[in-house]
Amino acid sequence: MTDDEPAENISGGASGGGRPATFTASDEPATRAAAVVDALGDLYWRKAYGGQDAFECLVRTVLSQNTSDKASQPAHDQLLARYGEGGPEWAGDLAASLSAAATDELAETIAGAGLYNLKSERIVALAGRVDEAYGGADGFDRFVRDGDPDEVRETLLDMDGIGPKTADCVLLFAGGRDGVFPVDTHVHRIARRMGLAPPTADHEAVREALEAAVPPEQCGFGHTATIQFGREYCTARRPACLEGPEACPLYDLCDRVGIDELAGTAVDPAETVGDD
Repeated sequence: MTDDEPAENISGGASGGGRPATFTASDEPATRAAAVVDALGDLYWRKAYGGQDAFECLVRTVLSQNTSDKASQPAHDQLLARYGEGGPEWAGDLAASLSAAATDELAETIAGAGLYNLKSERIVALAGRVDEAYGGADGFDRFVRDGDPDEVRETLLDMDGIGPKTADCVLLFAGGRDGVFPVDTHVHRIARRMGLAPPTADHEAVREALEAAVPPEQCGFGHTATIQFGREYCTARRPACLEGPEACPLYDLCDRVGIDELAGTAVDPAETVGDD
């Protein structure tokens, strides 16, 4: 494990938070997925999560949909500068401020995040629901942090524009819930490529497989570390293993589904189904 946090943020945005956490690696991990997370702990700064404001986390994840942290972070900062505490549109609560926002003005504020008209409409609708149902951002934060996790997840999934990954990120980064392993495109690709989930598994099936196989207290770190591993080593088109076994630190733990090392090619694991 390195002494410092990696240069690339793996905490769900520049303000993703997290705190140092010590995970004791087992001499004999119960599953290969657990062994993978242990190995990732030798590569990256180990974190535990929780403590973000839940509504702000929800807004952040909406802004990040179909775009990069590099693009969504400035949009998030501009949104808070206008509608957050001290901003010209501040109404005493972020949910109240955004529920009263004009969608065209909000869209202009977050234009750097892409799909800004759709995201503006979703954020205003979400803010209105949170303000009405929970009395504002603080009440929503208490619900996410202290409510039954299954009920919280179902409630989040019932919100317009909120899918499983967004719901799980809120549970993890705001609620600090153990046993939550959000699945983004990196996690989805890597879990199937490594053989930790079936090659045709959808995002929900990958999540279920990982949450069943990884110790609950390590799921959050496993999520963020897998993302960083996907950026640095296990990319979609040119994973490190194509350069040779020594190029990938997890080579011995991986089935390399969809990888043809001799041909130097990588395909989605689902494309291997039916191969002889």
